[in-house]
Amino acid sequence: MTQVKLAPLGDRVLVRPLKEEVTKGGIYIPETAQDTPECGVVVRVGSGKRLDNGQVSAVGVAIGQKVVYGKYAGTKVKVGVEELLFMREEDIMGVYED
Repeated sequence: MTQVKLAPLGDRVLVRPLKEEVTKGGIYIPETAQDTPECGVVVRVGSGKRLDNGQVSAVGVAIGQKVVYGKYAGTKVKVGVEELLFMREEDIMGVYED
């Protein structure tokens, strides 16, 4: 995977969706029948949300973290041959912990 040269602004996050199309038993599941929520890996993060007092609140996720988000969260954007998602930090429901 190449370095993405697209930087999100503010409290936005750029996520690479993880596609798991086959079950452990080897059964193919079409995208329309997959369960929600979705998961992906954070590729880039913005500088943070600007508060009313002018300060910037840093984004709470870091590059490389695996996150869970809603099925319809974010906006698809194509970078090269790869499809990524732009989403606000608030669209992320959780982070996988090791």
